[in-house]
Amino acid sequence: MVYLDNAATTKPCPAAAEAVRRAMEEDFGNPSSGHAIGRAAKGRLDAARQSAAAALGCKEKELYFTSGGTEGDNWAIRAAVRMGRHKGRHIVTTAIEHPAVLRTCAALEQAGCTVTRVRPGRDGVVTAEDMAAALRPDTVAVSMMLVNNETGAVQPVRAVAEAIRAAGCPALFHVDAVQGFLKIPFTPKELGAHFVTVSGHKVRGPKGIGAQYIAPGLKAEPLLWGGGQESGLRSGTEPMPAILGFAAACEEGKASMEADVKHMAALKAALLAMLRERLPLAQAIVPDGAPHILCLSLPGYRGEVLVRYLSDLGVCVSSGSACHRGKPGEALGAMGLPKRVRDGVIRVSFSPDSREEDIAALTEALLRASEELVSAAR
Repeated sequence: MVYLDNAATTKPCPAAAEAVRRAMEEDFGNPSSGHAIGRAAKGRLDAARQSAAAALGCKEKELYFTSGGTEGDNWAIRAAVRMGRHKGRHIVTTAIEHPAVLRTCAALEQAGCTVTRVRPGRDGVVTAEDMAAALRPDTVAVSMMLVNNETGAVQPVRAVAEAIRAAGCPALFHVDAVQGFLKIPFTPKELGAHFVTVSGHKVRGPKGIGAQYIAPGLKAEPLLWGGGQESGLRSGTEPMPAILGFAAACEEGKASMEADVKHMAALKAALLAMLRERLPLAQAIVPDGAPHILCLSLPGYRGEVLVRYLSDLGVCVSSGSACHRGKPGEALGAMGLPKRVRDGVIRVSFSPDSREEDIAALTEALLRASEELVSAAR
């Protein structure tokens, strides 16, 4: 089976899987316990935080473990709005965000906030100028992704941070870096972000774990109240197997990031070249962008039909974000693509484990699909 849906989730690397196994079977202590086994667990928790922080490019005391990207997005936006409640209730985001951002903003809108959603151009990129134009004196939160999960388009996050500062806007800036982490070089400071959200299962770690960067000096309200774990901001007994697996994936990903990015970018370029030569019908929606995501369209075909057909041939891709149950999401609609193009979209996404044989198999499967499937346009 060929797996090319790594933007949905990645196969855990061996180091992460082994770390999870050890934590489940051997190092099972509660880090809050005062006995020897608990103290040993606390030491491993501290080391894991150090590894994750090093990969993200921040200090350990600025990083908090969460259950993943959805939780982090919710927490950051709600915290920013609450901290800015005496200055205003306006939020700026984009029309291409993950549902975790868009639906959080919609819920806050129902609670009395106003939300401006900035649309992208046909290249899938939201400009810093349009984001700056949306800012108001009462804007208290700006949320923007680094890499779009549907198209792979890289957003001008640094320029938006500069625009917020230049405008003298009081907004706190949240960056959803779930698809950019260990794919696009950055640190939270370089992004100019107050909050940065990342997820473990996108970087060959376990599911159910992620991390949130919170800039020093911010007094964020706790996400969960309870026993005071995560410096009082995210109570609950730490999920040590997931945390240690995530930390192992971070260590491995940081060490090999340069080589991994080159590898994935080379596969993406090779696939584009194969398709130009053998299947010119296929259109790259965003040919550049992040190294691990390639959004393609076969106009006149149905993306979900293509996905099922390719799966029957042993090749796994998606027709959109996994959070949309495989259907095209907000980004493709906001880009203003013709319906015929939008309906024919599939998303191919790579990991460091992807191989040249995988893209060759995909190309052959797409050729067969183009010959055997009945076009919806016919």
